[in-house]
Amino acid sequence: MKSLLLGNEALAQGSIDAGLSGVYAYPGTPSTEITEYIQRSKLAKELKIHTTWSVNEKTAMESALGMSYTGLRAMVVMKHVGLNVASDVFMNMAVSGINGGLVVVVADDPSMHSSQNEQDSRFYGKFAMIPILEPSNQQEAYDIMYDAFDLSEELKLPVLLRMVTRLSHSRAGIELRERRAQNMMQLPDDTSRFALIPMNAKKQFDKLVNKKSLLIEISENSALNSLKLSEDRDIGIIACGIAYNYVMENIGDDIDYYSILKISQYPLPKKKIKKLYQHCHKVLVVEEGYPIVEELLHNYFDENDKIKGRLTGDIPQTGELNPNIVANSLGIFQASPKAIPSIVAPRPPQLCEGCGHTDLFNTINELIPEIGNKSVFGDIGCYALGALPPLNTINTLIDMGASITMAKGATDAGLENAIAVIGDSTFTHSGMTGLLDAVFENSPITVIISDNSAIAMTGAQESSAVGRLYNICLGLGVHPDHLKKMVPLKKNHDENVELLRNELKYKGVSVIISERACVRLSRDQKEEIKAKIASLS
Repeated sequence: MKSLLLGNEALAQGSIDAGLSGVYAYPGTPSTEITEYIQRSKLAKELKIHTTWSVNEKTAMESALGMSYTGLRAMVVMKHVGLNVASDVFMNMAVSGINGGLVVVVADDPSMHSSQNEQDSRFYGKFAMIPILEPSNQQEAYDIMYDAFDLSEELKLPVLLRMVTRLSHSRAGIELRERRAQNMMQLPDDTSRFALIPMNAKKQFDKLVNKKSLLIEISENSALNSLKLSEDRDIGIIACGIAYNYVMENIGDDIDYYSILKISQYPLPKKKIKKLYQHCHKVLVVEEGYPIVEELLHNYFDENDKIKGRLTGDIPQTGELNPNIVANSLGIFQASPKAIPSIVAPRPPQLCEGCGHTDLFNTINELIPEIGNKSVFGDIGCYALGALPPLNTINTLIDMGASITMAKGATDAGLENAIAVIGDSTFTHSGMTGLLDAVFENSPITVIISDNSAIAMTGAQESSAVGRLYNICLGLGVHPDHLKKMVPLKKNHDENVELLRNELKYKGVSVIISERACVRLSRDQKEEIKAKIASLS
């Protein structure tokens, strides 16, 4: 039986069929559809697979480790910058090891379609010294989940599975396999390895380091890494993950003229690489993301001019790959793409018509002449578009939760009228600790939590902040006299301007919760939110 699925959906179905018991995630493009697919799956509901969104990537990974501790198979899903948030537990669970299979799925975003950077998650896997899997197509994304859970349980290590935007968001027909039953609960015989006091951690770290040669041996013998040597010795190609597809699209019927090493499992298969290197006069490394493999090969071999790729300029050093780029690197002629007709003019992204964020920014902009135009610290969410014309409100945008802490740091330096704008979900994700820092010193900042009752930028998933923000802020120590609410509507503009003006005069921590549901929410969703708020009041 075949199903037409996105790469993300294929991976999700593969995880269900491989015996998954729980998925833990925080939404972030290009990874979101993985969890959403499992949430919508009737089979997942019948199997009672846990699918609720986590507050952030760190709590997601810790929860997945907790499920793995019981012997069940768990998966944690995030985008690449989310791994930064979860890196503490990620690094340490490589040391402790796991019990039930644990797969960490990270979707990288080359070319930054919806991200702050292009970081390559393979670095994290290498840093943690754990196996890395990188599917090359949608079918492999499905099949590889069986391998990932098996490998995790065989080695008692978490496995990092790397996706990229193009593979995540393109479709193909997927051949499904026989579903495996979920694991039965079985707690670890020895729990000391999970208690990483120095005495235990040292033993565990030695075990991790000593597994390196075994990981390489497994990688050498993995069907995911295949080497084909041709009679023609001119050029050899090392193609990693989705890059293998781009290579095959170009060489087509001429495949017999090329020596190709396909890599979808790490650490690198050294023996296969050495065979290719010795067989060919030149080796082109084609990999999506950073030149990780290319850089390693320069270290392995002395004749560095033989290795070609991003470092040598044969492939652009930034941005995602595509068939044309690969064709040019192989010396294959490609016709230039036709120019886009002038009637299709580029248009910058904008907030939705009627969005409450717009009315909030108009409130802030009214006071810009009084407070200066460089004191508004922004955060991650669709309201980040307030940094662009025509609003031009936000001055900084770095990472989840940085609005509050950057505003605090700026006031520590003497900046006046500092405003932090943060969304409801981003606040519960990474803003609460920053607010506690500010409360501890009673920093003179005004925090505006733009509450639209949804994780709107990634598809309006349910926010864990709904109905809880006021009490959270009280619990963190915000003085009730300076914990205000407002509704961002045009009819309330003058009232809201005056409220913000008064709070900016206060030389301490002030929080304004700007409440208005996302315009993308359906009537039913809004009614559900009202019911939840009522139940919490």
